[in-house]
Amino acid sequence: MKPLSYLSTALAFVVPSWAAKLLSRDASNWPNGPFSTDGRWVVDASGQQVHFAGVNWPGAAEVMIPEGLQYRSVEQIVSQIKSVGFNAVRLTYAIEMVDQIYDNDGKDISIETAFVNGLGSENGTLALAKVLENNPSFTNETTRLQVFDSIAEELAKQEIHILLDNHISKAKWCCSGTDGNTWWGDSQFNVANWLCGLSYMATHGKQWTGLVAMSLRNELRNVENNSALLKTYNWQTWYKYVQQGAKAINNANGDVLVYLSGLGYDTWITPVFTQTALTPGTEVFDKAAFAGFSDKLVLEIHNYEKTVGSCATLKSHLYTKGFQGMNSTDAETKAVFPVQLTEWGHLMDATTWQGIYSTCLRGYVGSLKASWFMWVIAGSYYTRYGKPDNDELWGLLNHNWTNWRNPDFVKSGLTPFIRQTLDN
Repeated sequence: MKPLSYLSTALAFVVPSWAAKLLSRDASNWPNGPFSTDGRWVVDASGQQVHFAGVNWPGAAEVMIPEGLQYRSVEQIVSQIKSVGFNAVRLTYAIEMVDQIYDNDGKDISIETAFVNGLGSENGTLALAKVLENNPSFTNETTRLQVFDSIAEELAKQEIHILLDNHISKAKWCCSGTDGNTWWGDSQFNVANWLCGLSYMATHGKQWTGLVAMSLRNELRNVENNSALLKTYNWQTWYKYVQQGAKAINNANGDVLVYLSGLGYDTWITPVFTQTALTPGTEVFDKAAFAGFSDKLVLEIHNYEKTVGSCATLKSHLYTKGFQGMNSTDAETKAVFPVQLTEWGHLMDATTWQGIYSTCLRGYVGSLKASWFMWVIAGSYYTRYGKPDNDELWGLLNHNWTNWRNPDFVKSGLTPFIRQTLDN
């Protein structure tokens, strides 16, 4: 099916008036950075609170180019993101992209090469032709980072902030305990390459007006096929490498916020804000270890407790595993941080959004005015599980990226959540 024309798309996705007001506080000075933290909040250069209601846009799979461009233009996708009031995107990338740049004498590879490498000659050539048809400013020789640049430029044009997320080292679908990317030192998680990749992307991102934050690593987790490495899976090791990664980003780009993810697929980060021992050692998390940029640190968690039995249970887990870090009145909270839910999501079928998980999460996180990023905008992937043009049943968009997969959820669930988060 041929993609909708841009005119019909623009008419279908008109930005709500409330969102236009919220997202255009001062267009001449947007985003009014650099951002920093003040207790539980992220603040702009004027000290005003900044809240993110965002969505994940994956770009870390085999092709190493953000998804969806075979169906829509960059401008159309960004306009659709903006149309419901989203003001932020968690844009993911793989360290392998930077590895290949260094292996290629400092030059990025073309998108033609990227699609053929990622999908094979036949499927890659077909996908590339569709990308070029929908994005006529690109050519075969356009590089992957030039595509990222184009996306960053359009996001800034529409006043959408970027959280640049190191999703994985070896480009592919994430995550499992046997995928080689679980923990520092895993078969595909080289520490030196990781630090180099963070530094490279932090430097490159200086040219992106809307880049306000970078994450250290997506979903750190226990390794299931390496007993020796598993012995290092603990908070003490985490603290060692988090300091190295945060400093790599800050040394390269002192403007961006630095997001720290926890353990267990980033489902909990409790020892950081309770300042209990980072076991098996006795040291505790100390902001002083991040000298000169301790006010740039943000904690992030993920939550996919789709089968939770009650709202009370879900709220308790969200609080004790993460959002307690925002509560200075809790005697057990020894260090206060902004805490953000950088992944949550569910099937985009007719009813899941009305269940306990989705309704409770939206209500609770909204009541905290905490920032969040939903998984996922993608209606399909260039490839996943070895299958080209793979459908995403959790995608906010349909397979062809032309419309919402579940308009009822978008209208009655998602949009009110965005408004609750961003409305002053």
